[in-house]
Amino acid sequence: MKRIGIISDTHGTFDDTLREFLRDVDEIWHAGDIGSLELADEIAAFKPLRAVSGNIDGGVTRRVYPDFDVFRCEKVEVLMTHIGGYPRRYDPRAAARIQSIRPKLFISGHSHILKVMYDQTYDLLTVNPGAAGEYGFHKVRTAIRLIIDGADMRDMEVGEWPRR
Repeated sequence: MKRIGIISDTHGTFDDTLREFLRDVDEIWHAGDIGSLELADEIAAFKPLRAVSGNIDGGVTRRVYPDFDVFRCEKVEVLMTHIGGYPRRYDPRAAARIQSIRPKLFISGHSHILKVMYDQTYDLLTVNPGAAGEYGFHKVRTAIRLIIDGADMRDMEVGEWPRR
């Protein structure tokens, strides 16, 4: 069993609010727009980090973190990217990988809008944790926690905080 924290679009912010929400997770998964390699290192020092780069991430961050990450957590195949879209509206690069990999969990960021949807066509859960940082058009900062136990994904919780 693993407790997972999912964040995106921190844009350089990893403050006490996020630390408290993610305190009890085993791993943090970051769906891009980290903000800097230094911030990624700060998050990784707090909890084990798995991340992809986003469109605002610079060259050094892009060399360390890929555009797409495919991995297994417990018995769940996961695909994570920054610009991914939603069921019936996937980014073409994400759609191609979904079709070939057939993950059970697809995570993306970019929109700054928290959205969790089940995709019947590909039998997968799509998760966009919204924006955890202060920068952007969003009014509320968001993040997600969930438990993955074998093939079971459960107990999803949303953290929601006003922007400063």
